[in-house]
Parts: sequence; C-alpha cells; structure tokens
Amino acid sequence: MLVSPDARKTLDLFETSVDMMTPNPTRTSMTPEVLRGILFMCIAVSLFPLLNTAVKYLSAELTLITIIWFRYASHFVYITAAFTPGRGIRRLFTSARPKTQIVRSMLLLLATYLYVVAISYIPLTTAAIISFTSPLMVLALSTPILGERVGIHRWIAVIIGFIGALIIIRPSSDATHWSVFLVLGTAACYAMYQIMTRALASHDEAETTGIYSALVGVVVMSALLPFYWEMPSGWLHWGLLLSLGITGGFGHYLVIKAYERGPAAVIAPFGYVQLIGATIFGYFVFGDFPDRWTWLGAAVIIGSGLYIAYRESRL
Repeated sequence: MLVSPDARKTLDLFETSVDMMTPNPTRTSMTPEVLRGILFMCIAVSLFPLLNTAVKYLSAELTLITIIWFRYASHFVYITAAFTPGRGIRRLFTSARPKTQIVRSMLLLLATYLYVVAISYIPLTTAAIISFTSPLMVLALSTPILGERVGIHRWIAVIIGFIGALIIIRPSSDATHWSVFLVLGTAACYAMYQIMTRALASHDEAETTGIYSALVGVVVMSALLPFYWEMPSGWLHWGLLLSLGITGGFGHYLVIKAYERGPAAVIAPFGYVQLIGATIFGYFVFGDFPDRWTWLGAAVIIGSGLYIAYRESRL
C-alpha cells in the first residue's frame, strides 16, 4: 500500500503501540491492579457527566472558546500544582515521545471542541450514547494503523454497533439535528487519542501525559481567546468554569491510570457507566429524557462493545 510522507509520519507515531494493544491472556485475570484500573475508570466516567452538564449550561451564556479555555487553563493549573511537588517541573514536562504527546493532545482538544458544540444543541444522553462508538472505532482503526488482525466476529460487532448509532441519528428524520454528526467526529478523535494514550503508557508517566493534555489545549485556546472572550457574570458562572479543570483534567488523568493497570478489553467497557450520570443530569437539569429509539440504539452499541470486550478477553 502506498503511503504519503505525512501518513507515514503518523504511522510511525503509532508503531510502538502494537505490542501494547495485542491481547495478552495473562493480564486479563482480575488482579488487584486490574481492579484498581476498573475503579479508576468508573470514577473518571462519573466525573465526565458533571463536566458536560456544566459546559452545556454555560454554553447558553458564554462563547464556546471562553468555556474551553477555562477548561484547559484550570486543568493546567490544578494538575501542575498537584504533581510538581512530588516530581519537579523538569521531570513533569520531560517526555520520551513529545511529538506523540502533542498529536495526542491536539486530538483531545479537537474532540473536546466538537463535543462542546454538539451538546449545546442536543441532549447529554444522546451525545454520550453516540460517543460510545469510540471503542468500536478503536477496533476498526487497529487494522490500518497497527496492522492487527481483527476476526470476523469482531468486525460484525463493529458493524452492528454503527447500526445502533444510525438508529439514534436517523439521518432521514426531520428531527435529527446536524450536531449529532459532530459527536461521531468526537468519537473518531477520541479513538485515536485512546490508541496513543495506550502507546505512551510504556514511555511516559501518567502525570506527564496529563500535563501535556492541558498544556497543548491552553496554548491553542489562548491564541483564540482574545477574539472570542466573554466575561463571566456571577459566582455560579465562575464556580462552574473553575470546576471544569477538576472534572475534566482529573477525569482524563484517571483514564490514563486505568489503562496503565489493565488491558483495554477489560477497562474500556466500564466507560458505559457514564450513561447513568448523563441520563440523570440531562433529565433533572435540562428536562431531557431519551426516546425509545435512543434507548434501542444504546442497547445495540453497548451490546456490541461488550461482545468485542468478551472476544478480546477470550483471545
């Protein structure tokens, strides 16, 4: 297959992750480390609905650039203050794969922007469910990027999972909002982000990976902020904006720690816990509750994801 120079550079960023993504039967048992990884993932995805609820509420009052800048700026301040005393500035910012860190962080920033735009228009639960296609995309991308073999059973599960997404989106329906397709873009970016996070786990500490996530985001958003700045008004706005760094920053840090402690096939399915919080906050804060088609699509997507995890653990 002919590959352009830019594409080859991208492939080089991922080649070190092949051994990390290859299923390893010896790591799938529920050891204390794996159980800690599951706990970290559950805590992380319990924080994300809080983050998304605050963002959706603020999007009615402030520009999206202002909101995203606060999310990354507060993330950067909190995580730097938390980890510098134990590691020192130099060790915290020193990466064995700085280019990979930057590309990974840009993917997270793009995923964040697309998701923030989407949830300003559609219910939190709908966005969360569609974003669950990300693990399916990780599997689909593992063949062209990592050169891994994916069996027919898992390919069928991927296809069925995307059918579930189509049930929710219903492209021919007049009720479908264009922003649902942005969530699919978020899922694609997040899938690449997950692959790169897994690849970096054997090279950089989780604290370094977390600090780069914040650093790249705050640099890019600071360049845009002067053109879109809007002053928050009232203690509620300020409180919600300052909370974004805690829920977003430490949530993603816990995701990194989770993938350090267990195989993706075991850890990833616990990301579906996010649906509980998204449904609760969506209903009580915004009065949104999924219709029967959304629940049907959710069942199909989650069922496909769980089947893939089962196949990975068997292999």
